[in-house]
Amino acid sequence: MTDYIFLFDLDSTITKVEILPTVSLEIGKSDEMRKLTEATMCGEIPFKSSFLKRVGILSEIEVSKVRKIVSEIPLNKNIADFIRNNADRCYVVTGNLDVWISDLMDKICMKNHLYCSKANVKNDYINQVISVADKELIAKQFVQPMVVIGDGDNDSGMARHADISIGFGGVRSIAPSLLRNIQYAFYDDKKCAEFLEKLL
Repeated sequence: MTDYIFLFDLDSTITKVEILPTVSLEIGKSDEMRKLTEATMCGEIPFKSSFLKRVGILSEIEVSKVRKIVSEIPLNKNIADFIRNNADRCYVVTGNLDVWISDLMDKICMKNHLYCSKANVKNDYINQVISVADKELIAKQFVQPMVVIGDGDNDSGMARHADISIGFGGVRSIAPSLLRNIQYAFYDDKKCAEFLEKLL
């Protein structure tokens, strides 16, 4: 068998909901955030500019509060279990901020297998976004045979560089651009995890 590594998108792949729209409920800006997120996932707005706008919306919430909300977000259990059980071969590749998702990464044993956007924090508030993760560039750095699992437009670049590319539509529709770049699509996390098990 090939010794694949597994690169997972976070939002709506590992989690049962999109993270930033969930956090935005705290400040009553869920509609604004949801529209931005959906437009981005469909490829209507470039990820980087959209992400910076979405960070701006949430920058008025304390980082510790966001981290707690994110750590309690429901997960697709079978996918999360696969990651925990095979942590040495799994990586999370997400545009989300390190300072927001660190507790969640601890929860799924991915703290040291994480590629993400980064920010500085001062007095428990985001002070400055330092970098926005480019998933395609990250995927290109890996030399091992890889399996990529995602759902959004910004997962398309990763999928193009994968040996096996999988779209997961168990939470939201798989983005059209990603559908064009995948070999398999799953709409149930149990079936997706069972397929991943066969690749071990």
